[in-house]
Amino acid sequence: MKEFMTENIRNVALIGHGNSGKTSLASAFLFDAGAVNRLTKVEQGNTITDYDSEEIERKITIFTALANLEWNNHKINLLDTPGYGNFLWDTKAALRVSEGAIVMVDATAGVEVQTEKGWSFAAEYGVSRMIAINKIDRERASFANTMESIHDFFGRSAVPVQIPIGQEASFKGVVDLIKGKAYLFAADESGKMTEAEIPADLKGEYDEARQALVEMVAEQDESIMNKYLEEGDLSGEDIMTALKKGVTSGELAPVFILSAAKNMGVQPLLDAMVSLIPSPAQKGSLSATLGGKEAPVKVDAKEPFSGIVFKTLSDPYAGRINLLKIVSGVLAVDATVANTSREIEEKITSLAFPMGKQLNAVEKAYAGDIIATSKLKETLTGETLAAKERQVILDPIVFPASSISFALEPKTRQDEDKLSTALVRITEEDPTVKFKRDPQTKELIISGNGQLHIEILVARLKKKFNVDVILKPPKIAYLETIKGKADVEHKHKKQTGGRGQYGHVKIRLEPLPRGGDFEFSNDIFGGAIPKNYVPSVEKGIQDARLKGVLAGYPTVDFKVSLYDGSYHEVDSSDMAFKIAASRAFKKGAKEAKPTLLEPIANVEIYAPEELLGDIMGNLNGRRGKPLGTDKKGKISIIKAQVPLVEMLDFEPTLTSITGGRGSYTMEFSHYEEVPGMLQPKVIEAAAKEGRTQEEEED
Repeated sequence: MKEFMTENIRNVALIGHGNSGKTSLASAFLFDAGAVNRLTKVEQGNTITDYDSEEIERKITIFTALANLEWNNHKINLLDTPGYGNFLWDTKAALRVSEGAIVMVDATAGVEVQTEKGWSFAAEYGVSRMIAINKIDRERASFANTMESIHDFFGRSAVPVQIPIGQEASFKGVVDLIKGKAYLFAADESGKMTEAEIPADLKGEYDEARQALVEMVAEQDESIMNKYLEEGDLSGEDIMTALKKGVTSGELAPVFILSAAKNMGVQPLLDAMVSLIPSPAQKGSLSATLGGKEAPVKVDAKEPFSGIVFKTLSDPYAGRINLLKIVSGVLAVDATVANTSREIEEKITSLAFPMGKQLNAVEKAYAGDIIATSKLKETLTGETLAAKERQVILDPIVFPASSISFALEPKTRQDEDKLSTALVRITEEDPTVKFKRDPQTKELIISGNGQLHIEILVARLKKKFNVDVILKPPKIAYLETIKGKADVEHKHKKQTGGRGQYGHVKIRLEPLPRGGDFEFSNDIFGGAIPKNYVPSVEKGIQDARLKGVLAGYPTVDFKVSLYDGSYHEVDSSDMAFKIAASRAFKKGAKEAKPTLLEPIANVEIYAPEELLGDIMGNLNGRRGKPLGTDKKGKISIIKAQVPLVEMLDFEPTLTSITGGRGSYTMEFSHYEEVPGMLQPKVIEAAAKEGRTQEEEED
């Protein structure tokens, strides 16, 4: 591929609900641009951007994949993103490095829950949006109904630039409202189109739709508005000028019509991506810091190099591959750069443009482009690479907290030996995955964004790393805290022959506001405990609080003040004070009205209006707290906060209530106290798991 400078690069994310046709559109783009020699199909499992075995088997996009093409002397980097809620973190990361997004809307279903989520992410990052109404050729497809849904969800900024010629099985072309021409599409999936006269029966609809378009775009530019008021119309060139301004600012989102799977209507969208979506430089400077102060980075190849890693791939053979957006400067092979997030240096040994799983090697790339590099020592997703002479740190990508946990058990000793290494590689790829060893049960706990997320991770452990595991039921990450105060002391004294053990502490415990975690205050006066033992006291409390006193869960939101104690010139040691502090904490926590906390999730449920009552009743039975309802078109949106433990089996219940027409999103919100009547059940379950184990007292 030839070199492309910043002004001729377009970074475009394909976003939308699962099964809206993003991958099919990417396939059509690549075929029409000549980047591949055949139109690949999701059903056949041969698409460029869905290449992972799990994606092929499930026929869904799980991970963002990149491909690139040339069109009208421009390079377009396509980011085909996931559309299912468990994987939207990857969509958000892709939008972080995109200037434009194609928002896919199914003409048979209208705007769906994850489409709106993707739209909100794009708005958050200031990404320009264009809307593609897909599957207009399918049974029950309706342009009018889909536009109504789009306006309900996205407002009047969504403005059609085409109207369909036929729909459902009779779809054969579009009328271009800007050029005032009709285009008929070949039915042989070749992508070819021919110019034609506007059908007589569409003249009235065309006039009305064009007038609406002209009025919308005229508002984007004062001089064009004046021209419209004087002449009563605008030329196609004027419309494009104003439309480009509206798309760049995010004020307008032009709507296109197509059938991606049949490669009908795809080329006009390619033209629009070049004409309307801004180049990386046109979006302005990016936020960054330098030496702790704001230092915006200008997207310019003449500036010092900087870039952000937005995705990491882990290959069992090639090792770690980082995908990064070059924000400024030029990056070349053999360059030495700074990882400013970690304050280390990295050597760039290879560069490549991704085409799905294939990497096409290059020697250098310019500001605005997206590149892959391998064999970086430590760099991971969200981190900044920069020139050593200007070590800026670009604003990081914020990923959602894990919402559900399972226990993993290796099937064999051989699997056990390989599991930790495989999990490290998995977490390099997916920053929302966490794993840890439970100190009480000794179980290996893996956390993610939902059951499907975890199930796919387990399948990938087997297929990619040849590690077999057993997935045990999900565990809820309870916490413990205190509601009262306590003033306690503990003296750890043992004499076993030779040097003994002596540590004596007096501490006060008091609660902190929710989210306060843990505070330690050294209030010792007069040398009752030497300063060198104080860190051991804090360490003893830190270790003890991880096990709690009710059900073995970590204790949070409390303060400990060390105010007195005593020591022995010979027998005192760091270990003795650590043990004394640990025992004092346990004693104090039991006296300070300990209680359990449970994670609460923010839940949004999308369902037909007539089922609102059934769903609200179900949420009430799950201890849900309604936050309100909204309505967009024929869809009701219920917002609520629900204990996470009550949501573990919600998905099949919602499917049953709505006949498959409902969907929901869920993310962690905060912790609340478990109702007193339910706490014994949680404590009993923890005891059965072996979490609650009494320590041997002195």
